[in-house]
Amino acid sequence: MLARVTSCATQGIHGLFVEVEADLGTGLPTFSIVGLPDAAVRESRERVLAAFRNCGFEFPARKITVNLAPAHVRKEGARFDLPIAVALLLASGQVPRGSLADGVFVGELALDGTLRGVRGILAVMAAAKREGRGPVWIPRENAREAAAIGGISCRTLGSLRELRGDDAADDGERGGWNTRGEYPDHAPGAEASAPLLPDLAEVRGQAVARRALEVAAAGGHNILFIGPPGSGKTMLASRLPGILPPLAREEAVEVSTIHSVAGRLPPGSGLILEPPFRSPHHTISDAGLVGGGRGPFPGEVSLAHRGVLFLDELPEFHRNALEALRQPLEEGYVSIARVGGTTVFPAAFSLVAAMNPCPCGFRGDARHSCRCPLDSVTRYWSKVSGPILDRIDLILEVPAVPMDDLFARETGEPSAAVRERVVRARSAAAARSPCDARNAALTARELGRVAPLDTNSRLLLRRAAETYRITARGVIRVRRVARTIADLAGSGTVRAEHVAEALQYRMPSSV
Repeated sequence: MLARVTSCATQGIHGLFVEVEADLGTGLPTFSIVGLPDAAVRESRERVLAAFRNCGFEFPARKITVNLAPAHVRKEGARFDLPIAVALLLASGQVPRGSLADGVFVGELALDGTLRGVRGILAVMAAAKREGRGPVWIPRENAREAAAIGGISCRTLGSLRELRGDDAADDGERGGWNTRGEYPDHAPGAEASAPLLPDLAEVRGQAVARRALEVAAAGGHNILFIGPPGSGKTMLASRLPGILPPLAREEAVEVSTIHSVAGRLPPGSGLILEPPFRSPHHTISDAGLVGGGRGPFPGEVSLAHRGVLFLDELPEFHRNALEALRQPLEEGYVSIARVGGTTVFPAAFSLVAAMNPCPCGFRGDARHSCRCPLDSVTRYWSKVSGPILDRIDLILEVPAVPMDDLFARETGEPSAAVRERVVRARSAAAARSPCDARNAALTARELGRVAPLDTNSRLLLRRAAETYRITARGVIRVRRVARTIADLAGSGTVRAEHVAEALQYRMPSSV
């Protein structure tokens, strides 16, 4: 007896449908799984066997062969437990076929038959909607996550025993979430509550750094803070998400899908509504930062997609890990090549980096003396290559906070007010480039259209580039920042004063 059901794996952040075939043949009772399964898939035999017994089903005492097609694609994880179990139930005639044979099944089985949540449900739902498949059967634990994708029928299961005795496809009274229609844009439970973000009003002094942070938020630019310990570099970086615009629904689904595939979406949570903030430790590996592993799985640069990647103590990161940032900083995605193919993960993030001016941290600080030899300072700076620095739009010195500012009663401008200006600037950019509202993504050709330079601006930029040896890439980045400054000022054209401000963020004395 042969039965066939459909499951779905993930490749990158996209779903890949897998046909699960179960054949009950003659011969000695055996249970084999073929189709390039990994260890977790092969272990499904024990979980399915125990789940059958504990849910009152009879495990077929036959020669069982389970095939996962296409055979050339490696199958990973415990997500195939449920489809293997359903295929065996159909092949042995213990449950009626009904719509089960046409469904898409994803889920991990516990030994007592209960369903555990799996990662990548958003990718599965998106693939099912794209190809018109359904209904999709998922663990109840993933219901809230799946609710973010509308237009696809979805059924939830708490246990394998819920499939006993009837079709179950038309049974919406088992406590599961069941729908056949479109989800509203803001379905109840489909979105996670927004976290409480740190407020920029808590930052004392640092007027120039606050302004640079606003420019970085408005244009999606990369920024590097250089300053002594305790000057507020980390504090400033942690407040960037609070002045970024909230994610649009399409962006929220994309960001949540990446976190779901990586297994970083908390159980029972919905969409991620605020831009993510990732702050990996400097001991992180290359694969941990840009992605990789046996999946491969997304790294920190992809988990920071549409948000912020904060690298504190930048020179302490491994050189190879930093150099791997070149592609995502320039292209907005990461391409990971393996023997079995190439996987592309989105990685359009704003890099915020922080470092000290020297190994001891007090070079240039009037209140502390620096005892670092010149060659030690040179070696410290050489840990960050020129190509990486050239890909950073704003490089800013952050001096120690004066005591008058530190103990002042007046607070700074709150994040809400700054965010309003950022949203207006992003709206102006979106009107010019609907595909990407970040000026940091403008190409040289697009800059000629949306940010042409008048005679004074062109002359100023040319003289600065020659005097300070700014590269061609650096000139383009200055023009992008100038376009953002003009947007914040409500100006439709880029003028000389906008270029001048952009240039001051490009020429710190420490570099």
